Amino acid sequence: MMKLSARNQIKGKITSVAKGQTTGHVHIDVGNGTTIHCSITNEAIDDLALKVGDDATAVIKASDVMVAK
Repeated sequence: MMKLSARNQIKGKITSVAKGQTTGHVHIDVGNGTTIHCSITNEAIDDLALKVGDDATAVIKASDVMVAK
């Protein structure tokens, strides 16, 4: 099991995987009607063998978070 310094790790299930020219989009259902949309390289999609129905974890590491109202 890999350890990460990022503390924002949200477990869910992959509901969509779509490859583009170089970047793909992965949707992870994390429950309560919330879906996290991720943009990652096609190479990462292949390396992780991501497919619909897989369990996955969205790892969020950000130096800045902005809030607007």
